[in-house]
Amino acid sequence: MDEKYDAIILGTGVSECVLSALLSVDGKKVLHMDRNDYYGADAASLNLTQLWARFREGQEPPKDIGRDRDYAIDLIPKFMMANGELTKMLVHTDVTRYLEFKQIAASYVYRDGRIAKVPATEMEAVRSSLMGLFEKRRAKKFFEFIQNWRDEDPATHQGQDLDGTPMTKIYDYFGLEAGTRDFIGHAMALHQDDAYLQRPARETYDRILLYTSSMARYGKSPYIYPLYGLGELPQGFARLSAIYGGTYMLDKQVDEIVVDAETGKFSGVRCGDETVHADMVIGDPSYFRAGVGEKKTPLVRETAKVVRAICFLKHPIPNTDNADSVQLIIPQNQVGRKHDIYVACLSSAQNICANGLYVAQVSTIVESSTPELELKPGLDLLGPIYEKFLQISPLEEPINSGADDKIFITRSLDSQSHFESLVDDVRDVWRRATDGKPLDLKKRAEDEGAQVQA
Repeated sequence: MDEKYDAIILGTGVSECVLSALLSVDGKKVLHMDRNDYYGADAASLNLTQLWARFREGQEPPKDIGRDRDYAIDLIPKFMMANGELTKMLVHTDVTRYLEFKQIAASYVYRDGRIAKVPATEMEAVRSSLMGLFEKRRAKKFFEFIQNWRDEDPATHQGQDLDGTPMTKIYDYFGLEAGTRDFIGHAMALHQDDAYLQRPARETYDRILLYTSSMARYGKSPYIYPLYGLGELPQGFARLSAIYGGTYMLDKQVDEIVVDAETGKFSGVRCGDETVHADMVIGDPSYFRAGVGEKKTPLVRETAKVVRAICFLKHPIPNTDNADSVQLIIPQNQVGRKHDIYVACLSSAQNICANGLYVAQVSTIVESSTPELELKPGLDLLGPIYEKFLQISPLEEPINSGADDKIFITRSLDSQSHFESLVDDVRDVWRRATDGKPLDLKKRAEDEGAQVQA
């Protein structure tokens, strides 16, 4: 390990593998390491043996639920927006050739004590139980306003200003009921809480357009998912990095982040008696909690905690029309919380578990000293639970930009149901690590008109 690298990457989460691939394609010499013997880091997809080893140490998985190779259970549940930034990134880098995707069958929202399907077509919207007849007319006018808006044409603005008006005022203008606002803001714009109501409406406008354009891509729902689990995503980007000369080392324990005593800048990474040197390091927060150098000042801070329950079911989620895969959102107001609760359900249709089983994951931001109880509204919708695994994870972010010490840290994967914030983080780290150079991936994807097949 005497070689000098342009960059060392620590952790094989999606963000780290995307950055590793982008740097390799950019001609940089990259060494990528992970303490685990599998890809994905804290967002890996585990087989049965790995899952039981993590949550039920010393116990064997039941013999009646299939073989190890039938399973790829995500530790962090997320779907991809069909027209989202991660999808565009996959297309642009051609990582799609390593992956297969399947569309999520349906999207649901919890409203007034029951589950309702988020309309996927105009006919479904007409029949939907989410709104009464008069409210449907008001909502129709709101969506026509969103679809018809053109920045350059004041005639489409109806006197509204998306950049200067809070979203709550736009809702007021169309006279939308509280339940409709919940549905639009949380099940379509996918906001996690109601703070968005006081922010400029442009943000929610953009999010609704992303949802509707993703829905238009394949119909049924706006979400897609890689067959064999989310762990396929980092592996796909790792293959791209390797093609361009990136070196990968799994099951490699990192003993020390080495910093030059005089300059305070990153120097290398020590593994046992060996130290490998590079100009910079990029890594997930778990590698930097104890700090670096002599001061050992932490380089990351915790912003929140997420509680997630992985549940094995022997049936689809009740009241979802026997769908083989579902996204179900419980808006905060519906259950008296500050943050939404997300339920994601997959099955053998996505090649993540054995036939006859379903894997439902319930997650939310922790708000109390009894995190598991906070999941109860979601768990209660699942019916009988065969097996349940609970985990509480910190959400962490870097304290510094990394410009001074050449240590660039990604953010933890958040509790949101999709990957859009991950792409924001990748762009941010890229900008910081390349002295302000923006990451622009849109041109090729748009020019070629390529898309993910689902």
